[in-house]
Amino acid sequence: MPELPEVETMCRGVASIIGRKIKEVSVPPCRFRPIVIRPAIAAIDELLQNQRVSGVSRLGKRVVIHAGAQALILQPKMSGMVLLDQPPDDEHVRLRIDFVGKPRLRLLFWDRRGLGTVELLQDNEIHERIVAGRLGPDALAIPFDEFCERLRQTSRSIKVALLDQKLIAGVGNLYASEMLHAAKIHPAKVSALISRPKLKLLYDAMQQILISAIAHEGSTLSDGTYRNALNDPGSYQNEHRVYDRKGLACLSCSTGMIQRIVQAQRSTFFCPLCQRA
Repeated sequence: MPELPEVETMCRGVASIIGRKIKEVSVPPCRFRPIVIRPAIAAIDELLQNQRVSGVSRLGKRVVIHAGAQALILQPKMSGMVLLDQPPDDEHVRLRIDFVGKPRLRLLFWDRRGLGTVELLQDNEIHERIVAGRLGPDALAIPFDEFCERLRQTSRSIKVALLDQKLIAGVGNLYASEMLHAAKIHPAKVSALISRPKLKLLYDAMQQILISAIAHEGSTLSDGTYRNALNDPGSYQNEHRVYDRKGLACLSCSTGMIQRIVQAQRSTFFCPLCQRA
């Protein structure tokens, strides 16, 4: 589930590791299917030991820990979280980084479903291995003209297009539904057929919603999976207008009933009155 606001919250929440030297990188015992870690954990540990963390950044929906000339890239995917100790449970901790010095500091990568990935790259490899041809401009950095151009090049539905990380990086299923509702655009509308003024409404909604969600430290849904770096819930779920509200009255028009459809195997929520086909 973690999307741009949740991953940005993770990055900000672990900023205290900046300036600290890495003591050890390890994989705790775990009885569940192991996550993908490249290269082997022994090699990662050897390369990162005694390296000082110079920064923590976000790349789309990935957390990037910079140390020396290297970057450890943590991709949460559906249920991963990056925390400073106190995970929801110990049995789903997939990676542990201990740091030199006091106060004691430990970073954990926790993943209930085991779909996340860990990859160590040289800084100069990031563009070729992660970005080029795979990751579009960040949703919070893309200029409107490029946003408009990219979305008007595809004949897919606008909701499906928003989820394509090659077009725009960071937007996921939850926030796409919220953005389309705010812009009053039906999620099945063909992306290429949406007018420039309507795309401007969508662009503005994207910026406002993502920034607000970051301020609220993301959305913690009913399954409780997502938590911030200190294992506290986010609060943007209280601001949702349509997501996971099937059958409830629309909070915007008070007349329509929120509907759910499936697009690209993902649930989409919308108001048929506010977002006419």
